[in-house]
This record gives sequence, C-alpha cells and structure tokens, in this order.
Amino acid sequence: MAKARVRFRIDLGSSGSIGPGKIALLEVIERTGSLSSAARELGMSYRYAWSLLMDLNECFTEPAAKASVGGRSGGGAAVTPFGRELIAAFRSLEAEVQDRAKRHLMAVVRRARQTTEHQPRAPQPLRRPPRKAQS
Repeated sequence: MAKARVRFRIDLGSSGSIGPGKIALLEVIERTGSLSSAARELGMSYRYAWSLLMDLNECFTEPAAKASVGGRSGGGAAVTPFGRELIAAFRSLEAEVQDRAKRHLMAVVRRARQTTEHQPRAPQPLRRPPRKAQS
C-alpha cells in the first residue's frame, strides 16, 4: 500500500502561519543551539532561516526562539519555553491529523499507484478548439 502523509499549516490570519518548516527549524535550533547550523542542516540559507524565525516570533506576543549576535562567545540561538510548547502542540496535532487521515483515507490510498519514487507528470497544454474561419 502507498504511504500517504498529510502536510498542513496553521494560518493565524494576518499574523502569519505555522507549518512543518518553521517547526523543524525550531527543533534543530533546540538541538544545535545555532541558527546557522539549523539552516545548514535543513538545506536553507541563513538569511531564509532568519526570516522564518523572525516571522514566527512576530506571530505571537512572546518569542519562540531568541538569537544572540556572534562575538567572543560565538552567538547562538535558543528555543524559549513558549517555543517548546509550540513544537509540542504542533507535533501533537500533526500526529492526530496523521492518524485521522490514515483511518479516513485508507480506501483511497489503497488505490494509489505504486512507484518507487514520485515523479510528477509534466503539465499538458490546454487544447483549444480550432477557430471558426471568418467569412
């Protein structure tokens, strides 16, 4: 049977959103203590990781992580207690969504084509009906 996985994000209106990328960034910052190490590990630029972190921190009344500028101690980043709470809440919801999706979509997933790797098909051009000749 094909393996299906639901990916989702939580939109917070005009405040921003929380999704798997931002949560993964927080998790790697928690483990490494460094935004640059987290960015490298996740295959993103430092600038992009910084913008994700700033966007995440601006979504809430308290920061999910704090970064310190380099210097003698080398700087670093740390996930706040609120950030750990955010990670736990998102991962808990994600597990529940995966479980529900598995139960509700099992019949559909069984019908998915079995391939070794997903290869998206090239988009096909729209075919327009031939134009009528003008008299």
